[in-house]
Amino acid sequence: MISVLAQERLLGAALGSVAAGIAIFEHRRSIYKSISGAEHPPREPLFGRSSRLEFAYAWNKYVDKTLGPIIESLSSTGW
Repeated sequence: MISVLAQERLLGAALGSVAAGIAIFEHRRSIYKSISGAEHPPREPLFGRSSRLEFAYAWNKYVDKTLGPIIESLSSTGW
């Protein structure tokens, strides 16, 4: 079985890759739209402040839920 640390690193790498891919896709799309001359009202970026806060909250909640028992057991042993 893969260790918890390795699982967290793999999850972080996968989420980072997906986020980078989406950000690059959105950036390229906005460049192509600006070149084509289509006039659209500006919108909030894909990773705007509200979506970043929601993602950070969900990430912290998941990590606390996953690693909480391990931290409690280490704390109780005085490590």
